[in-house]
Amino acid sequence: MVYLSNQTRVDLNDIRQGLLTWNKFELSEAFIIEYINNIIDVCYLLNNILYHFNTEYEYHKQFGSKVYKFRVNPKTTWYIIYDIDIHGNILVNKITSNHITY
Repeated sequence: MVYLSNQTRVDLNDIRQGLLTWNKFELSEAFIIEYINNIIDVCYLLNNILYHFNTEYEYHKQFGSKVYKFRVNPKTTWYIIYDIDIHGNILVNKITSNHITY
């Protein structure tokens, strides 16, 4: 089972707000909804992947022990950071982009 933390819900809302106010060009509400839904869909598929990669960056390690890299386009990768309990349940703790990771 996959669960989204409150922080993850805040992150998704922040991503939505960022897309709504993006200065390069205006994005349609339909595009933004689909974009966010794609990220959520990836989160809910985490329990189906066979290998879970350990977090590498110190920033990521603050939020969880595992990371899934979701590349949206050549310039943007979303890092979905999560933990797995002894029963195989996944708690997504943080979603952050390659533009923030250090």
